[in-house]
Amino acid sequence: MPIIPGAAPRTPDVQVGPVNLAARVNEALAVQALAFGLGEDEIEVRRHIVLRHTMYPGCRALAATTGTGRLVGFVYGMPNERSHWWSTVVEPYLRATGTDGWLDDSFAITELHVHPEFQARGIGRALITALTDGAAQPRSILSAIDTESPARRLYRSLGYVDLARQVHFPSAPRPYAVMGAPLPLRRGE
Repeated sequence: MPIIPGAAPRTPDVQVGPVNLAARVNEALAVQALAFGLGEDEIEVRRHIVLRHTMYPGCRALAATTGTGRLVGFVYGMPNERSHWWSTVVEPYLRATGTDGWLDDSFAITELHVHPEFQARGIGRALITALTDGAAQPRSILSAIDTESPARRLYRSLGYVDLARQVHFPSAPRPYAVMGAPLPLRRGE
């Protein structure tokens, strides 16, 4: 897997590059399960979602892999469409804050996860910046659990701001925040 220039994590034996997410979905979901605390039932539901997403026009994925090929992180996203399920859920919240225009002409980060043993090494930053650097859209949107966390701090450091908070997804036990940033993402730590 080739390393993407300018997107190197601080761990020299980890490279960021394109991945066939459909072919490596089980490895990616194993990382997500550890990073996000998912059970087997939820992993199976997400498998079908990820595989469906990989067929969407413009969907792109990157992985962080060790020198031995072990997948230790991944990110994927796609041009946002208001007809996508995620957009239909967040649109009323964004409309209430006057930010629903962010649903148009944005690249949506669908998932970003790094194995807990490899977190805090710049891998998440390398993944998201490399993915958005290849986006044709002028901005990016995503959702994250609405709590102060390393993930939210990372997103803020990249230029993401809260567009709506306390967003409730069906079957999600905790509320989310929807965040948006102009592209290219801000660099630096």
